[in-house]
Amino acid sequence: MINRKMLKQAQELQSRILKAQEEIARLTVEASAGGGAVTVVMTGQPRVQEVRISPEAAADPEVLPDLIVAAVNEALTKAQELTSKHLGSLGIPGM
Repeated sequence: MINRKMLKQAQELQSRILKAQEEIARLTVEASAGGGAVTVVMTGQPRVQEVRISPEAAADPEVLPDLIVAAVNEALTKAQELTSKHLGSLGIPGM
């Protein structure tokens, strides 16, 4: 039989996780490449919200894809760190 105290603790933890996920979805990170030639803004979910490309970067089609990839990858890393930080604050090992 499931202990009522354990069930209540599990429900409270689930509530805290949902709240943290909602907060993460509202937060954003920003990363750039090429000295700011390409900037990506991403939510903690992670979803790309915005991509800004300078006119100079847009004028160089050979380099532009590499700059976009670098900025997106950096934003993904920052979003993952943000998520780990928020979920880790819940005190759950491995999160």
